[in-house]
Amino acid sequence: MAEKKALVILAEGAEEMETVIPVDVLRRAGVKVTLAGLAGKDPVKCSRDVTIKPDNSLEEAWSAGAHFDVVILPGGNDGSKNLAQSSLVKRVLEEQVKRQGLIAAICAGPTALKAHGIAKGAKITSYPTVKDQLTADYQYVEERVVKDGQIITSRGPGTSFEFALAIVEALVGKEKADSVKAPLLLLH
Repeated sequence: MAEKKALVILAEGAEEMETVIPVDVLRRAGVKVTLAGLAGKDPVKCSRDVTIKPDNSLEEAWSAGAHFDVVILPGGNDGSKNLAQSSLVKRVLEEQVKRQGLIAAICAGPTALKAHGIAKGAKITSYPTVKDQLTADYQYVEERVVKDGQIITSRGPGTSFEFALAIVEALVGKEKADSVKAPLLLLH
């Protein structure tokens, strides 16, 4: 099986756990992850004042022509707004839809899907405070992680491990997800 590749888009104001946990879990599963800064390569200040240094800028990561098996949008109120306002994020998501690649969004991240017209009508979930922004365009459910076709969504920081493991399962299978989950000592 060819190496799977993930693109995690890091915007100022992103939720730290929803960024770092998927990167960590995917790398444990052998997925090549590029953490791409929306505004460039400089360190990004996240929602709880943790600064994260991206691997590359989104512009460079995307223009390099790399095919990503999944594009991941972390949440965080300000981070999600920055994703929703970016024309580059819109192009990345539209291209991912054309290629039938996975798109995963957590917490307030699904509001960026709505802003860019991605997967309207799909079954999704989100952080409870943004639910009302999504119910008109999506089939909203209050499950911890929801997969509908090529879209994976999740609720918030406390569901970050489940979200990441659902992405691993979609990319490389349940057996690999289970083998990554066991040493993490998760309760479920």
